Amino acid sequence: MPGTHGHTFRGKSSHKGLLRLIAIFKLLKAVLLIAVGVGVLKLLHKDVAGAVEHWVELFRLDPNNHYIDAALEKASNATPGKIKELGLGSLIYAALFLTEGIGLWLEKRWAEWLTVIVTSSLVPIEIYEIHRHPSPVRIAVLLINIAIVAYLVYRIRNNKKMN
Repeated sequence: MPGTHGHTFRGKSSHKGLLRLIAIFKLLKAVLLIAVGVGVLKLLHKDVAGAVEHWVELFRLDPNNHYIDAALEKASNATPGKIKELGLGSLIYAALFLTEGIGLWLEKRWAEWLTVIVTSSLVPIEIYEIHRHPSPVRIAVLLINIAIVAYLVYRIRNNKKMN
């Protein structure tokens, strides 16, 4: 049936596009985490508070802003151990997001499962963080992650039915 075949082709194409969009989202998160990890590790054994103050001046941010003030305070109390933990943790998460993103881009079933497991395991932490410090960005990321998990579970279940 030509009509059915055309519909199936469009359906597969849109699913592939959505999978690629999720892959790009994961890859962007990986790139950001690599930048954070490398940037943080470059601050190891340096004046972290001074570097943050420099960035505040460079970007013409208000040093009296509550968030900027909190960042300056945290930066001034950062120990080399904490800096190393933050940098390495960012790089480990980046590697995980790179694995997810590349696997999803290549349409690998294992990547769909990995993304469902990893992303859904982070949802409770995201909810806790929203409860502690609500922000539109955190809520948006939570909603995107829930949508990703729901879509991938739907995709995994439907592909099992077809096989």
